[in-house]
This record gives sequence, structure tokens and C-alpha cells, in this order.
Amino acid sequence: MVRSHEMPAGGLLNSVRGLADGLIETAHDRLELFTLELHEEKLRLIQLFIWIGGAIFSAILAITFASLTVVYLFWDSARVAVLGGLAVLYTVLFLGVLGYCRKFIQRQPKAFRSTVAELQEDRACILPRS
Repeated sequence: MVRSHEMPAGGLLNSVRGLADGLIETAHDRLELFTLELHEEKLRLIQLFIWIGGAIFSAILAITFASLTVVYLFWDSARVAVLGGLAVLYTVLFLGVLGYCRKFIQRQPKAFRSTVAELQEDRACILPRS
């Protein structure tokens, strides 16, 4: 029979082992979560690059052929004015797309937010409450 003031044999060692096991398990879980989020971010970035590449290719073709058509139609009467107008139009479009891209990037969720939230919860559980 164990008295209340005596520790069972190996009690402290078992407690330390249990604590170490819990810490390792928690670190393992957090690492798995981080790895999963890293993989998701990589896939999202690859997908974004593919869409951007397709959009740029399509836009370049459309702009080139539209510009050639307009300049051809006004070749005899106002080719300089048309070329200047197209330059202004493309500059305005470029600035609009640039502004949209900045807003798009700002709206994206913060990377690894689930991992950070879990680590903050772990820290809150460990720190003493005052």
C-alpha cells in the first residue's frame, strides 16, 4: 500500500516520460499540420502561376491583334492618333490590373494560420494563468 506522502516506485520517472511523450506527440502533430499547410500553399501557388501564364498569353494575343486591326483601319487618316490612344488605353489597363493584383494579394488568407493558431493555443495552455 502506498501512503499519500510517498511516491510509488518510478512515479517521477513515469511522469517525466509521460510529459516528454506528450511534448513529442504535440510537436509531431504540429509538424504534420505545418507540412499539410505547406503542401496546400505550394499547390495554390502553382495553380496561380498557371492561371497567370494563361491570362498573360491570351492578353498578349488579344492586344496584338486588336491593335493591328485598329491601326490598319485608320492607317490613312489618323494612324498617329490611334497609336497614341492605344498607348494611353494600355497604360490605363495596366494600372487597373496592377491595382486589382494588389487588392487580390491583400485579400489572401495568411499562410499557415492554422499552425500558428494551434501553437498559440498550446502556449496558452502551458503558461500560468494570472
